[in-house]
Amino acid sequence: MIKAGEWMKTDSLGINQLSEAAFGWYLDYLRVLDANDINAYVELLSEDIERVIGNAHPVIGREAVRDMLAGYWQSFAAIEHDLRTVLGDDFHFVLEADNHYLTLDGRRVTVRAVAFTDRDPDGLVRSIRLHGDTTEVFTARPNEQPSR
Repeated sequence: MIKAGEWMKTDSLGINQLSEAAFGWYLDYLRVLDANDINAYVELLSEDIERVIGNAHPVIGREAVRDMLAGYWQSFAAIEHDLRTVLGDDFHFVLEADNHYLTLDGRRVTVRAVAFTDRDPDGLVRSIRLHGDTTEVFTARPNEQPSR
């Protein structure tokens, strides 16, 4: 069962190109996301962070990202990252993952997604580009019973 704050899954991870230190940092970063801990998350971001989801306009700046996520994280009950592939180096990551959502109406929806993440020389996240089709997560199903 997916619960807020649950640790992500790594047993499906096939390829990991990151150093042990970078992979540890990235796992901690993803744990903060899975926990929906907005305060801890924004501490990992540079002041000039640029976050882009699909073809949407970029959200630029730490406070703008905080504001965007404050609303976005309220639109589902929980998320869990199931890592498939991690490519890159200590400052540039490409993640392929199955993101398991628990919707507000109790459905479980899995979205295959890719995230590109870049860190600045101080180790703060300066750029995030996310790609995945979350339509099913946010599509109401009024005639379905919530799964338990």
